[in-house]
Amino acid sequence: MSSDRHLFTNGNIFTSAGDQPCADAMAVENGRILWIGKQPEMPESLSSCPSVTDLGGRRVIPGFIDAHMHPVMLADMRKQITVMPPAINSIEELVSAVKKRRETQKPGEWISGWGYDEHGLKEQRSPSRYDLDRGCSDSPVYMLRTCAHICCVNSMALKLAGIDRNTPDPPGGEIERGEDGEPTGVLKENARSLVSVLLPPESREQKVQNLLELGGLLTSQGITAICDMGNLDHEDNLPIYEAAAEKGFRQHVGVYYMWDFFADDKDFHIPPELLDRNRSIFAAGLKLIGDGSVSGRTAWMNRPYPGTDGEYGISVCSDNLVESAVSFCRKNHCQLSMHAMGGRAISRMIDRACREEKWTPEGIPYVRIEHATDPSDDSLKKAAGHGISFVTQPIFLYAESKSYLANLGHDWTRRCYPIRHILDAGVVLGFSTDAPATFWAVPSDPFPGIKLAVTRTAADGTDCGRDQAVDAETAVKLYTAGAAQAAGFPDMGMLVPGYRADFAVLSDDILNIPPEKIDQIRVEETYIGGECVYRRNEKK
Repeated sequence: MSSDRHLFTNGNIFTSAGDQPCADAMAVENGRILWIGKQPEMPESLSSCPSVTDLGGRRVIPGFIDAHMHPVMLADMRKQITVMPPAINSIEELVSAVKKRRETQKPGEWISGWGYDEHGLKEQRSPSRYDLDRGCSDSPVYMLRTCAHICCVNSMALKLAGIDRNTPDPPGGEIERGEDGEPTGVLKENARSLVSVLLPPESREQKVQNLLELGGLLTSQGITAICDMGNLDHEDNLPIYEAAAEKGFRQHVGVYYMWDFFADDKDFHIPPELLDRNRSIFAAGLKLIGDGSVSGRTAWMNRPYPGTDGEYGISVCSDNLVESAVSFCRKNHCQLSMHAMGGRAISRMIDRACREEKWTPEGIPYVRIEHATDPSDDSLKKAAGHGISFVTQPIFLYAESKSYLANLGHDWTRRCYPIRHILDAGVVLGFSTDAPATFWAVPSDPFPGIKLAVTRTAADGTDCGRDQAVDAETAVKLYTAGAAQAAGFPDMGMLVPGYRADFAVLSDDILNIPPEKIDQIRVEETYIGGECVYRRNEKK
């Protein structure tokens, strides 16, 4: 954090604040904004500051806040096989990639990958155990789908997990079976855990190093704060961030604990000091999984999927788990986050939350709904009235339109992620990526999601409901001020006096560039606490 006073002048600054949206100069002291406004109006006491940065007339915005991602997972997965274009476009290319990885490993060592989407593969189907067996049969193979709610494994992995034709589906999960009754290798929702618990964990030292490398990527994308929404295991991520911060990791982090893995641990607790949101790295609360994904056809909907006989998706979370999470969060005055894509999952959690008095400090939503793909009008009204926030991911429609069209059809797809409708209802809304759980080669990049929010046009040209589009100014606010409000980050998301001096300098003016070119914008510089932590053209 910078301890000296510093001036930034000649900027085209968007503050994300309603009362003063534009400025061209600001003064920073001790990592926070001391003054911001028009340079001719700068107090004389500030104008003589010897430390000055000329922003060159470039567009400046508050640092992006990714209010929902899985950074530790993303950091680790970047070392695995990436089953996405442009690297892999077909099952045959995946088989080849598995073969190639096996050549570098010993028999019996796990081979892992992530990111596949059957609708993005040439064969237009999911890989099976038999496909993966062709790549490798003498080592277990585990491929995580882009949504992170489904995986595909080979025969050896099934054998190690003790899964055969007689294995019952676990509660809230499904072992997919072929016409012959044999498992296909595809494991949905809670069935993933039958195999994922066997994956060898990375060492703490390697996790820290992976996170450091990811931090560099995030700063290059203008991301200055993140929410870690949990792992697929019981790992406590907070100490990993603290260790990474000692070595140079700079992002502010709110950590959520996946309650599935801690609910039965009688010794689990969050020390009060870690709940202090003024810490750079703090414990934000708990995370529950209420349903699956649209792309995986497991989101729990209010109406059946087209072409099915009563297929509504999967309700993943038990009532007992919900009640224990509510009790913990109420007692500890921390946030409760619920993954809820389908309308049924959304209404279930909102209806339950509305029976409670708010239990978090002022300005922090006590409950947040993740994804909110298909909320009902009733859910929106209740959420707005009770201060329940939504965190959504426009990148899903942008990158996964083929899956949405295949599973929902055109009309329903256009009504998904109704950003305009949510805002009009008065719901607090923030943007995010859910990286790595998105079918995009660089899943943490904010600009494709902003482009979708403004154009409502997917990467492949699909019309995603233009009546739900917002202007670029609103989209930036939702990725900065809105995300900070939805997640409960104090003094972030806006460039106003007293707030943290976290901001990004852009290559192009995001508020005036043709909307179809938004994804071409690059971050030139990123500042955290008034200190430049990334410069695009700077030699590494």
